[in-house]
Amino acid sequence: MTEAENRQGEAVRTAACSCGNFRLALAGAPERVYACACLECQKATGSAFSYRARYRKQAIVADEGERRRFRRITDEGRWMDQVFCPNCGTLVYMEAEVLENGIVVSVGCFGEPDFAPPAAIFWSRRRHGWYEPDAEIRLVE
Repeated sequence: MTEAENRQGEAVRTAACSCGNFRLALAGAPERVYACACLECQKATGSAFSYRARYRKQAIVADEGERRRFRRITDEGRWMDQVFCPNCGTLVYMEAEVLENGIVVSVGCFGEPDFAPPAAIFWSRRRHGWYEPDAEIRLVE
């Protein structure tokens, strides 16, 4: 279904976990593509930062497979769910109380090396010292 079209003619991308058990198809372009270097994203991804695409929940056109949720409470006291495959452990997307009508999908799950680059890096002061983004990416504290 990757790069297929839905009934409205919008491009459809499919995000999938590593084992292929959990798949999520989304229509249209993401609202925002970003990276985040906060400590929670580093822990959730096991990497130096997350690379994610934000979509409205209405963009979901197919949702298949078993998944699990890990809920944590942010420093501000709001919930945030990491949604992952129980078989391979891949973090496919995130939902949060502050994203009332949105989801944030892990870009690597799309398997598209030409996916849009992040427009911003949030929590940039927490990024690892070796990472120096180019001047086109906005650093957000």
